[in-house]
Amino acid sequence: MRQELPRLACVGTVVTFAQCNGSLDAVHEHCTRTEVARRLALLKGFDFGDEYDASHQYASQPLYLVPNDTLSRAQLAALPQVDPSDPLFGGVVPYAFVATKAITHPLPYPGASAPKGWSTDFGKRVGGVVFRGFSAFDLEAARAAGRTLLAHGAVRVKRVQATGGRGQTVAASLHALSAVLDTLPSQELSTHGVVLEENLNALRTWGIGQTRVGASIISYYGIQRLVRNHQGELVYGGTDLNVVRGGFDVLLTQPLPRNVRLAARFAVCYHTAVQDCFEGFFASRANYDVLLGARTNGELCLGVLEQSWRAGGATGAEIAALEHFAAQPRSQRVRASTFEVYDSAAEPPPEAAVYFHGVDPQAGPLLKYTLLHHDGDDPA
Repeated sequence: MRQELPRLACVGTVVTFAQCNGSLDAVHEHCTRTEVARRLALLKGFDFGDEYDASHQYASQPLYLVPNDTLSRAQLAALPQVDPSDPLFGGVVPYAFVATKAITHPLPYPGASAPKGWSTDFGKRVGGVVFRGFSAFDLEAARAAGRTLLAHGAVRVKRVQATGGRGQTVAASLHALSAVLDTLPSQELSTHGVVLEENLNALRTWGIGQTRVGASIISYYGIQRLVRNHQGELVYGGTDLNVVRGGFDVLLTQPLPRNVRLAARFAVCYHTAVQDCFEGFFASRANYDVLLGARTNGELCLGVLEQSWRAGGATGAEIAALEHFAAQPRSQRVRASTFEVYDSAAEPPPEAAVYFHGVDPQAGPLLKYTLLHHDGDDPA
């Protein structure tokens, strides 16, 4: 069900913006991004202009983008119709590698190959809030990183451009690791790098995030759900969010469970380090996956897995919370959930905000919707 908010005088246009990244632009992702943009236009009091068209003369300017991925500063600079002070829903980075998993870990040794703009300080800043791991940009460095990590157990090799847990392989021996690394294209390795990280038995993953639209800021923690897709694989099935009005500082004043509080502190440490170490970084939507896992010896550990500075699986719930706070100025907390259902017979609840309901050529029959939970709201 589409929620229509009161319209303000239009002072801009919200448009979607697609980069050439097929993994982020399946049919259901495109439809979801369009609905995200439409609802953001209502929140901001802007026009909705559908997909960005460089040749189009937009009546209401400036433009506000909803991209399918994090943008580089160079990409944003090439779009003169966009307001640089409030350009998009997502993030902007000074170098493309900053938006990938590659920044999470240091190089395996001093002097190892690294892209322009690499920050050694960032690895030092986040060393206590991430897992054991290294980033490498050539085969020699990757093998050195693997040898170091294998002393502690199996190694997880992550191709940095992959999303949703794809592009990952676990190697338990030097022979197996070499076989995995030898499959990596040299151009991919030198341009984007590869992450090698200790392999953990995942116990729970929290999403810690902050979203700003105009003058409205929300922060949250959430738990992801896994479901079976049409091939029987366990895939992302939605997120349950606990949202507060305000920034990370407000979130940390809440009576959070112990592990959630620690996860939030880790995420804030990572977020602050990015801001300090990469000049030109900007994010109106920042989400950090924080994992509680178990090492081979049974030791429990907590760490930030990766960042997301683009519209993601929890965005529908974030928008539902923003809509709620806009309609209820006295409310300070709310719960919201996103759902992804792989069932051809599934129907959304009457009160749901539907983002996709149909057959995706790749995913099959799929229903994506958001629900706002009113039982935990503050009194209006």
